Amino acid sequence: METKANVVLNAVPPYGHVIACEKWRNSSLIQSLKGGGVKILFENELGVADFHLPNKSCILYVSECDIIAGNGYKRKLVRYRNASSSFQQLVLVENTRLSEQYFSAVQKFVVFDLGLTLLPVSGQTEASQLITQMVHGESRENPFRRRSASRLLDPLVLTLVQQVPGVGRVKALALLQHFPSIQQLCNAAPAELEPIVGQAAAQQIHSFFHKATAAGT
Repeated sequence: METKANVVLNAVPPYGHVIACEKWRNSSLIQSLKGGGVKILFENELGVADFHLPNKSCILYVSECDIIAGNGYKRKLVRYRNASSSFQQLVLVENTRLSEQYFSAVQKFVVFDLGLTLLPVSGQTEASQLITQMVHGESRENPFRRRSASRLLDPLVLTLVQQVPGVGRVKALALLQHFPSIQQLCNAAPAELEPIVGQAAAQQIHSFFHKATAAGT
């Protein structure tokens, strides 16, 4: 018989809803989600995750304060990755003026060491806009039509790829048709990228993902 904690850990919210960890109740992120028409269900026993979304993804939020405070966030990320969850695990990381000097090391740890999907955000307002987009985007889809995990991540991956210098929306979409996951894109050689986006952009993409490796070693 499943315990309440196990049921909550694997709970998928209804369409248009987000399950949020109780500690977020009075945050500006929650207020922004409500303003965007997202309904919130609060829970004490979500485990390490901060949010569960209707598309069977969960989110761990790493704040500017978490990053500046030291390596404690890394232990939390490892617990999150190791959680026996049936969810697609996403990590939102605040990339601000205070935390940007640490960002490449955080990016390396999340993407390369743990194999998780990272999305940089400027703060809770931008994070709430992304979550709202995912929740409402999913609710407009036919809930009975099965889609692969990589397809569910398209809006997030697209946003990340567009942050690479020299890559706009058109090139990002072209890249994702050939490399549907961040891991595949990270591992692509410039020669593989060049036919899709051209020589200059291929070098910029390769440098963007591999400077994180250099900074973290």
